[in-house]
Amino acid sequence: MRPRHALIAAAVCLAVPLLTAAPASAGIVDVSCGPPSSQTNTYSPPLTATPQTVVVNSSARYTCVSAGVPALTSGTRTVEVSSPGRSCLDLLTGFPVTLTITWNTGQTSTLSGSSTVATAGATHVVTMTGTVTAGLFAGDAVVSTAISPSAPILLCTLGLGTVSSTTSTLLLEITST
Repeated sequence: MRPRHALIAAAVCLAVPLLTAAPASAGIVDVSCGPPSSQTNTYSPPLTATPQTVVVNSSARYTCVSAGVPALTSGTRTVEVSSPGRSCLDLLTGFPVTLTITWNTGQTSTLSGSSTVATAGATHVVTMTGTVTAGLFAGDAVVSTAISPSAPILLCTLGLGTVSSTTSTLLLEITST
């Protein structure tokens, strides 16, 4: 097996246990989104090991299924914020999250919660748990997982590079409580 293929296989093996966590609740899954759902975060200027003011642009596209709302098949979200004192070390810590997804039906869902970060081998995993606070599925529980390569982040924290962007595979489950 070529070294690159071995690294990819190892990353998948390490990520699988992180992706098989228990669902948000024992309720009914109202919407489930998975690959090719993805998120791209860009950092301007690129993140370094030294804190600086950075403009973060985060955009996501969701590919979904919903038994309760069969017309719901996709969603998008975009957020842009200016953050003082940001470094690549911030990518290794959890943070509060509030975001709004616009569904292909024209409806929206505002999600609020907190995130945790885990880095295992070549995989960087950010898991957000919370609730839908407004819009479609209000009151439901949310679990969202973003999975990306960890190497650029880890090299940056060691002062051996910068992070200008990250691209993650997204998983999202919204479950009635």
